[in-house]
Amino acid sequence: MVVRGLGVPGISQITANQKRKDYIMKDIRYAPIGVFDSGVGGLTVAREIMRQIPNEKIVYFGDTARVPYGSKSKETIIRFSRQIVHFLRTKDVKAVVIACNTASALALETLQPELDIPIIGVVAPGAKVAAETTRNGKIGVIATESTIESRLYTRVIQEHNPQAQVFGKPCPLFVPLVEEGWIKDPVTVEVASRYLEPLLATGIDTLVMGCTHYPLLRSVLREIMGEKVTLVNPAYETARELKCLLTREGIANDGQEVPEQQAGHRFYVSDAANKFRQFANTILPFGVDTTQLIHIEDY
Repeated sequence: MVVRGLGVPGISQITANQKRKDYIMKDIRYAPIGVFDSGVGGLTVAREIMRQIPNEKIVYFGDTARVPYGSKSKETIIRFSRQIVHFLRTKDVKAVVIACNTASALALETLQPELDIPIIGVVAPGAKVAAETTRNGKIGVIATESTIESRLYTRVIQEHNPQAQVFGKPCPLFVPLVEEGWIKDPVTVEVASRYLEPLLATGIDTLVMGCTHYPLLRSVLREIMGEKVTLVNPAYETARELKCLLTREGIANDGQEVPEQQAGHRFYVSDAANKFRQFANTILPFGVDTTQLIHIEDY
């Protein structure tokens, strides 16, 4: 028996509450995914999300005014990442992907308890696959100085494969070379050779491209490392992880509201909007017509 006036909900109230909950969950399903990086490198993650989860919309932020992140302190990276997440929340995103290995390594653990929506980075998915892929237990990781110094890849790889040997190599010049668009320039090939030769000497059979800019150099890396070394792309693995997360949380877009190609995605940067847009159009499966400039320090 329901006694009126004692705060016990009747059937009609329960039904109304359930309908409201269903409406809210439906609304969340059609909200966008927030993706951010220090610059253009995170577009490799955005590209994989577009390919693997085509129903989802993306709000992308590239911190082009403050790139690169790899040589900055942990405190600075946390501050930058927190500002960007605050900005993305103003766009009502339902989840956040840190499409930057440096920020994933240095800021993810700090940001996770601050948010009431899912947030993932790119380190763990790539590290897990590398640990499962290696045949001889020798894994190379190329990344920014901050990511290598954090030893996060080593820790996560060895959680999945305790016997694995991890050889880290910072490659600080790769990011500015990619940002400059010198993907296959002879200078880039020479720099890559100098970075990678010591790793080849260790006998690794797996190499993690531990910065989202690096998959754009895949053909150069493949030429230097040879066919016997497996290249692991954390961008690809992160998109797979995101797809599982959205399904698990019940917030995946069910396809009833599918973005009309680029119209469903939005792009923001902190500097050089035209240069970013031109670069994005060489990477993404859809044309980027507009890139909006914002002052990220306001957040």
